[in-house]
Amino acid sequence: MRSRTKRQGTLSPPPHPRRTSPRRETPRTWWRRLLTPRTPWEILRLLLLGLIFVALGAAFLIVKSRVEAQLVAVPPPSRLVEPQESPLERLNPDTFEDTVLGWYLGLRASDLNSPPSTSDEPVDFVVEKGETARSIARRLEEKGLITDAKLFELYLRYYGLGTKLEAGHFILRRNMTMPEIARALQQARAEEVVITIKEGWRMEEIAEYLGEERVVDAQEFLSLARTPSALSPDIRNRHAFLQALPPGATLEGYLFPETYRVAVGSSPEAIIAVMLKTFDERVPTKWREDAAARGYTLHQIVTMASIIERETPRADERPLVASVYWNRLEGRCPEAGAYLQADPTVQYAMGRPGEWWWKPPSVEIYSQIQSPYNTYLHPGLPPGPIANPGLSAIKAAVYPAQTRYCFFVATGDGGHVFAVTLAEHERNIEMYQGK
Repeated sequence: MRSRTKRQGTLSPPPHPRRTSPRRETPRTWWRRLLTPRTPWEILRLLLLGLIFVALGAAFLIVKSRVEAQLVAVPPPSRLVEPQESPLERLNPDTFEDTVLGWYLGLRASDLNSPPSTSDEPVDFVVEKGETARSIARRLEEKGLITDAKLFELYLRYYGLGTKLEAGHFILRRNMTMPEIARALQQARAEEVVITIKEGWRMEEIAEYLGEERVVDAQEFLSLARTPSALSPDIRNRHAFLQALPPGATLEGYLFPETYRVAVGSSPEAIIAVMLKTFDERVPTKWREDAAARGYTLHQIVTMASIIERETPRADERPLVASVYWNRLEGRCPEAGAYLQADPTVQYAMGRPGEWWWKPPSVEIYSQIQSPYNTYLHPGLPPGPIANPGLSAIKAAVYPAQTRYCFFVATGDGGHVFAVTLAEHERNIEMYQGK
């Protein structure tokens, strides 16, 4: 067997040195180059990118604020519609259309708020039953009441008003904006009538007349007129003269005679409120102050005016009639005393349905009528007004003629003749009435 033996003195050649190639660097991705700049150019590029993001963010905030401001500028149609939350707050796939529509209306806010004309000329407009919002918008544009039918239709859609417009008759004006027209079209005008309350009517006559005209229920109106305390606190507090009424007083004397346009089927309180408001507006404060300076309340003045109203239809005679009555009340007529002896007060006391102004068979029967309104039996003014006087009679009560007259008698032609003494008065009676 041959054994392995190491040769002695034999050297193996040294290994060749390993040749090494230059180390290759792994290429960097674009985002690493962007975020870890090594060269001035890469640093500059990163700064520019940052500025772009900042500019985009600022632009977004500006646009957002402008859109929200435009949405706020969209005028709501009326208080009849529930408030809607901002489209930005309710933005989701289901509300995308509403959001876009809201933005569009915000951009057109100036058009919505600009009337087509400055004219306040009334324009009749009728909405037919079942008529669509598109048809209504088109006809409004044809009549020159709006300038853009499509914009008006979109406005109605955004606020859900397309089904809230009422059929009926409306009075619109050319200086109304689209939101104002939308509001008006939600409240159809009720059937209206023109009524004329005549000077000198008592409240029963007014009630019957209003009932015949289908304005109010006659009995409900009369019940409320007889009980001022049943009026709403708002009406009572609005008029100082109501608060100054004596206990037990009615509204007789304060239902101001005038021509009114009112809705058929109104509430009695609504009609009475209009009449009281007219009284307060038409009777000047100066008259009330001058009456108070003479020592008389407004209620006393109205009571006197109601008697004057019933005594003579002639405005030129009313200050003279007033002078006779005030002369008696203020003690300047010793032959007559403080008794007014006014026929209308007794007629009022005896009034009944069908004959509200009682016609006595003779003057002598007055002494048999037991009533606080009988001014033949009771001195001074009656408890309250006997009718609703007009402005001419009220003015005469405040500013009577300055005379010494204590008597007057009808001449038969609508006028009267006046006298200072009883003897003169009796001659006038014989002359004009043959007694």
